[in-house]
Amino acid sequence: MSARVDVYFGVVALPPTEWQGRMVVVIDVLRATTSVATALANGARAVIPFESAEDAVVRFKSFDRSEVLLAGERRMGRISGFDLGNSPAEFTREVVEGKTILMTTTNGTVALSAVQGATEVVLGAFVNLAATVGVLRGAVRRGLPIAIVCAGSERQFAMEDAICAGRLLRALSRRLAGAAWNDAARAVVALDRRYGRDLLACLEQTAHGRALTEAGFAGDLALAASVDAHPVVPVYAERQVTAQGRARTR
Repeated sequence: MSARVDVYFGVVALPPTEWQGRMVVVIDVLRATTSVATALANGARAVIPFESAEDAVVRFKSFDRSEVLLAGERRMGRISGFDLGNSPAEFTREVVEGKTILMTTTNGTVALSAVQGATEVVLGAFVNLAATVGVLRGAVRRGLPIAIVCAGSERQFAMEDAICAGRLLRALSRRLAGAAWNDAARAVVALDRRYGRDLLACLEQTAHGRALTEAGFAGDLALAASVDAHPVVPVYAERQVTAQGRARTR
């Protein structure tokens, strides 16, 4: 396939064949991909994403209780009966090390489920920006077309995801100079240049950032804006997310 970079906003309903041969980056800065990167950096064994809380609970019953945690949110709050919500502040080493986390979120885990069939899928956020750029550079060297899926908020455009995508592409711009860029890819680069200079201030002004602050999660914005705080590459394969180079769970 020829060099190509596409950016998509929201959950993309493309058939699996459309993802084949592509390196896909899924971004949900507020907060799923930030939380997953945090969990894996703090020693979680794996994160298994689910679209529904019910499916997560069913799978939970197949594990030894000492090995697994249930994590998930709806309307920004922790799901009743779950161990964790979707705040990166909850995924500390003391809580998650050695654990498999079964996770369901409104946006991020749904976006992951929608890219089945991609050759490779990684999770990107500001907290693992440089690590994600490194993986994408490798993909470019191998000639893999790149797709970036900005999960958004309630399946709609979210500024924070677009700026993160723009930051990734700006770091790769020289290597992708001869590639075909779709209009969204060009737009996210312009958005990062215009609004990404002060990330925390930007996140505080986004619709999702304001909603999180009103819901009592203002601290999550600072954590999500911590560039390269967790130099880990979360890789989604065989329906689970593990840190690059780490063994998969059962």
